[in-house]
Amino acid sequence: MKTTLTILGLESSCDDTAAAIVRHDGVQNPVILSSVVFGQEEFHADFGGIVPEIAARAHVEKLDVCAQQALENAGVSLSEIDAIAVTSGPGLIGGVLAGVMFAKGLAAGSGLPLIGINHLAGHALTPRLTDSAVFPYLMLLVSGGHCQFLQVNSATDFTRLGGTIDDAPGEAFDKAARLMALPQPGGPSIEICAKAGDATAFKLPRPLLDRPGCDMSFSGLKTALLRTRDKLVAEHGGLREQDRANLSASFQAAVADVLAEKARRALTVYMQNSPEKPLFAVAGGVAANMTIRAALETVSTKFNARFVAPPLALCTDNAAMIAWAGVERFRAGQSDDMTLSARPRWPLDQTSPAMLGSGKKGAKA
Repeated sequence: MKTTLTILGLESSCDDTAAAIVRHDGVQNPVILSSVVFGQEEFHADFGGIVPEIAARAHVEKLDVCAQQALENAGVSLSEIDAIAVTSGPGLIGGVLAGVMFAKGLAAGSGLPLIGINHLAGHALTPRLTDSAVFPYLMLLVSGGHCQFLQVNSATDFTRLGGTIDDAPGEAFDKAARLMALPQPGGPSIEICAKAGDATAFKLPRPLLDRPGCDMSFSGLKTALLRTRDKLVAEHGGLREQDRANLSASFQAAVADVLAEKARRALTVYMQNSPEKPLFAVAGGVAANMTIRAALETVSTKFNARFVAPPLALCTDNAAMIAWAGVERFRAGQSDDMTLSARPRWPLDQTSPAMLGSGKKGAKA
């Protein structure tokens, strides 16, 4: 195998079409030669959330354009690429399928190896792309559809220490924003609105803090927010701007408190293994929230563990993390063939019981 690898990554698991080129010589830090993301916000704005069919059609229209732009921005040709890495799950099945089929066609036409990547592994391995993290490290993967504490033992070995039993924080932020008539996506909208609010104005619950372990729940918090909002509307004939700001700040503080306490418990378990270079990392869209980042960093400092949060552009869905996960798999001698399938569900920890139940398509998380 070549010492220096140049990988094209493709990502289309939700509502962002992304392509990126990552190069690694096996010694020095990897280099992101290009990273292109085409968002779909305008397509879904009128629906209050992501419409899977619209998202899938947009991916089909943009994947080739996105890949071409990534190659041009990197200043490389397809002949200089060593392999194609593509998200093959989990995610909205239409989008995942669009990406996998495009990658297959590109691989077949160019004769390049094909590497299927678990989208969650892309997030979980991001600290190795950005900060040269050394195994094992603790990862909080916190996004719109997922929330779990993982001990990352290797590029293919993940141990789940806990996760959400219902809504993920990003999903809860989106639903909370809709309840307060704030724009989507909800996370950034609530964070902005909360700046003018008082986080102690309303006593919202911190679910599952009275139970041991690292599992989380955010559905009850969302319901408490709904009831508080309805009470305010009944009292004032509507939701005043200051009330909306106070609700946003209180909701954000509750999520941060839950994540911080569960992080403390996860770090306690992780540190029992006496890692040589203790590191606690956070990734996923919700990791862009500065209040949550600050709370997690405070906990990490108390354990003398290095805290890593990727650049904001690498917190949300992107293809650079997929390309890097492809580098990791390809160096380990792993690749896929044309039987690679799109998977709507694909838990990283294959041994732990499913957090959210199971069905014909497998464990949800």
